[in-house]
Amino acid sequence: MNFDHRVAIVTGSTNGIGETVADKLFSHGAKVIIASKSGLLAKQKAQQLSPDGHRATGIECDVSDPEQVRLLVEQTINRYGRLDFAVNNAGKTGDSHTRIPDQTLENWQSVLATSLSSVFYCMKYELPAMQKSGGGAIVNLSAVNGLVAIAGLAPYTVAKHGVIGLTKTAALEYAEQHIRVNAVAPGYVATPRVNQLPPDVLHTFAQTHPMSRLATREEVADLILFLLSDKASFCTGGVYTVDGGYLSR
Repeated sequence: MNFDHRVAIVTGSTNGIGETVADKLFSHGAKVIIASKSGLLAKQKAQQLSPDGHRATGIECDVSDPEQVRLLVEQTINRYGRLDFAVNNAGKTGDSHTRIPDQTLENWQSVLATSLSSVFYCMKYELPAMQKSGGGAIVNLSAVNGLVAIAGLAPYTVAKHGVIGLTKTAALEYAEQHIRVNAVAPGYVATPRVNQLPPDVLHTFAQTHPMSRLATREEVADLILFLLSDKASFCTGGVYTVDGGYLSR
């Protein structure tokens, strides 16, 4: 896959899946906007990828704030002149093992703002920018929680279901505008944060997949890059699982 001269925004790209996606896009020739709530980490990651600053730029952005998202896209256009790809990856799980009556309003609002409303904000500004650039591709990060429920995670489950609805709607609206929009739904992924959990928890997570292991960040990122690439030119409005058989049980 060759992404030379293409420009990509990746939200939440200083750690986890987002970081691996940014690394792979950069290695395949793209110019990458590293977007993170931490401006310092965003700039450090961009400097690591492109010491001369030519092909990677770090931008501070709290994706739960629509004005910051608008400025993120505006700065991308000002810096590189176009927008071809977006990976709307940033999100949060929030409190777990909490039944609906015990969920705090603060947790509900925070999770939906960061994991669902943020995707709406991103596409609200990304889609017009891509249209002006002649087309593009978007991948939104959902999860297996977007296709089935997990007790105790109502806000996150609702958010990830909503991401799929937004993805399908955007795909229909822009199918004739040369913009493809897809969602990726991973199972449990061995990110640095997940790997810090106790061994018994990691074992439980692994056993939820028939393959009896967690996904690697690379496995998820490779699917995302495929969906961004011209190899997926007839793929839009889809939800692609990376779940080791989780949803086949």
